[in-house]
Amino acid sequence: MVDLDSNPTKLIEIVEIGKQLLMTRGALTTFSIANDVAKYFAIIPAMFAGTFPVLNTLNIMHLKTPESAILSAVIFNALIIVALIPLALRGVKYRPMAAAALLRNNLWVYGAGGIIVPFIGIKLIDMLITTIGLA
Repeated sequence: MVDLDSNPTKLIEIVEIGKQLLMTRGALTTFSIANDVAKYFAIIPAMFAGTFPVLNTLNIMHLKTPESAILSAVIFNALIIVALIPLALRGVKYRPMAAAALLRNNLWVYGAGGIIVPFIGIKLIDMLITTIGLA
């Protein structure tokens, strides 16, 4: 590392930027994992309900058809990636706090959000595409 300004206070800024990058990566990873789990709960029961009728009990979102479930999940995935770009570019705001508190906050905000948002989004997209007759 080279300090071109010969200013030792720049080290504090470097540490803060590093922590912000780490927090942003953790937040996006937490959201992504929770998002994928929620999408599997949407797709798998709808896909295999015809073959294994017992899986219909897992279709808690009541998606209309396997085709609409898959199409809804694909459309939602495309939309959520675009929606997360500003967060990835801007980053999660750095606030000095203990690692345990930071982890707890990230799990609540990004973990819970990663589970709730896909259920709502996929259901709304499923209702839309079955209404207009795409699936």
